[in-house]
Amino acid sequence: MPSIREKILSALLVRLEAVPGAMVKREAPLPEIVPAGGLIVLRDGDPGDPEVILSPVIYLWEHQTEIEVIIQRGQDDDSAALDTLLMAVGVALAVDRSLGGLAEGLDWGAPKTSGLAIDGAAALRGATVPVTIHYGSSDPLG
Repeated sequence: MPSIREKILSALLVRLEAVPGAMVKREAPLPEIVPAGGLIVLRDGDPGDPEVILSPVIYLWEHQTEIEVIIQRGQDDDSAALDTLLMAVGVALAVDRSLGGLAEGLDWGAPKTSGLAIDGAAALRGATVPVTIHYGSSDPLG
């Protein structure tokens, strides 16, 4: 049986897969070529140190993850294409901030944009969106 952490990350991946036209992966390396609809990569991140409540023991997590949103450069207006993809990610996340009741909620921050260079590959443009997942568990490994 998967841990609550794994269930939540899997549910978040499913939410991102609702973004139309984009390829969605988890913990994948950056490719040399990005599909026309863009690429979204979920990075598992760090659950950090939980707050612990006693009797019964409950671990309250603020799990920090990242979503990388990437497009191929060379489009007429790649800033607009990246912005459109980022807005679609925001819509997908906002549909269900509790991920089907698995989490207390999701919070995300403003994207940090950058150009990406990979040897031998065409130029990419991307943004990283920080996401905090708030949830509780009865076991630090569960």
